[in-house]
Amino acid sequence: MPKIKTDIDKIFFSIGEVAKKYNVNVSLIRFWEKEFDILKPKKNKKGNRMFTKKDMCNLDVIYHLVKERGFTLEGAKRKLKENKKDTIDNVEIVNKLKEIRVFLTELRKEL
Repeated sequence: MPKIKTDIDKIFFSIGEVAKKYNVNVSLIRFWEKEFDILKPKKNKKGNRMFTKKDMCNLDVIYHLVKERGFTLEGAKRKLKENKKDTIDNVEIVNKLKEIRVFLTELRKEL
């Protein structure tokens, strides 16, 4: 029986998959790629963007700053330039808290 690939197993993500994950348009992902030099997706022979796990982590940070915290693009760039590690740590904490919230909500429904 073939093994089903999960997101953890994937090496590359298409721009469509990325846009769907963040619930944004593909054009916004392309725009962010131009604006933020930390995004460097690979391109295949056809020119399709293939995002790595590192790109996805960077997108998590960009999405958090711009969409969740309301930073302007310039403000997000400045924040990443000045204090990237703390920003990444904060995003990881927020994501972990969201996972815990989902778990607790599901647990409450079962009780």
